[in-house]
This record gives sequence, structure tokens and C-alpha cells, in this order.
Amino acid sequence: MTSNLLAEKISNLALEKKGHQIAILNVKDLSSVTDNFVIISADSHTQLQAIADHIERKIRTEEQVHLYHKEGTNSPNWILLDYIDVVVHIFRKETRERYGLERLWADAELKLVLEEEA
Repeated sequence: MTSNLLAEKISNLALEKKGHQIAILNVKDLSSVTDNFVIISADSHTQLQAIADHIERKIRTEEQVHLYHKEGTNSPNWILLDYIDVVVHIFRKETRERYGLERLWADAELKLVLEEEA
């Protein structure tokens, strides 16, 4: 599975758990760390955990892609899922605004994922 397809799949899985303001940033030509960031907003700590767990479980079982690293499992504001070629950031709204990854990677190709695409 290509990194672009994985990012799309992750975005659709986040929509299934009502994640919103989903953005895919293609940073392949800008970073040696990863190809894509998927940035997702959640309304609560419970939703943050539900989105992360859903993505991890479905990607492992349906795509046989295993998570390389996970951070923030005890954080009420941010969880990071690292699939090497795709890094997923799930934020509470205020935390997302504070970190401003879209601003930091402003030169990246940006795709907003709309609910109708799921």
C-alpha cells in the first residue's frame, strides 16, 4: 500500500469515528522523516482515544500494516500514530491550533478530507 493510499484510508477511518477538520499534508519533498501527515481534530479525550484505537485496529487487521510508534496515550489533548510513511496527529481543537502544523508545513501540498468522501 502506498503512503498516499494509507493516508486516505486513515482519513476515512477517522471520519467513521466523527473526526473532523481532517487534512492530509504531503511532505514527501519537504521532509526525510515521512511522506504524509494526517491531521485530525477530536472534540473530547474519549473521542481522541476512540479515533486512535479505531485507526490502529483497522489498519492492522485490514491492511496488515503495523504501527511503528505511538505517543500520547495518556494525553488528553494529542495522540501520535507513526506508520513511518504516514504520521497521524489526532488533536483536541485548542492543541491543534497551538501547534499549527498546517502553518509549520505551509509549503506542503494540502488536501482537506470532507465527510462526503467517506
